Amino acid sequence: MFVTRIARRIASPKKALTTAALAAATTGMVLTAAPAQAASTATSSEAKAIAHRMIPNTTQFDAFSKIVEHESGWDVDATNASSGAYGLVQALPGSKMASAGSDWKTSAATQIEWGLDYMNSRYGSPTGAWAFWQANGWY
Repeated sequence: MFVTRIARRIASPKKALTTAALAAATTGMVLTAAPAQAASTATSSEAKAIAHRMIPNTTQFDAFSKIVEHESGWDVDATNASSGAYGLVQALPGSKMASAGSDWKTSAATQIEWGLDYMNSRYGSPTGAWAFWQANGWY
């Protein structure tokens, strides 16, 4: 009987959670849902590999890579202490990248997607953005 009850609880996690919440409430505890966290941030080599898949043109990838290297050193979590710019492409404010995905704080792919869209819309391409960066030291 005891094994059957455990098996039913494992097979029914919703019921088990409800039971746990009821037990916690009965004893005066409060259960709250924690926000879901994205998978861990990508390493610089993983971020580069993602960018290379998203930007197959070598010239465009190289220009994008040079900007990201200067801006963040390929650190997904990079934060500019003086401006608050965030991420691989140093979006200001970083929350702008939410337009590319809710996981913008931790996802290299989301940050790359947003940065590539920004470079294409503002400068025509990553090479256009890199030319501007070389002339101005920012983009």
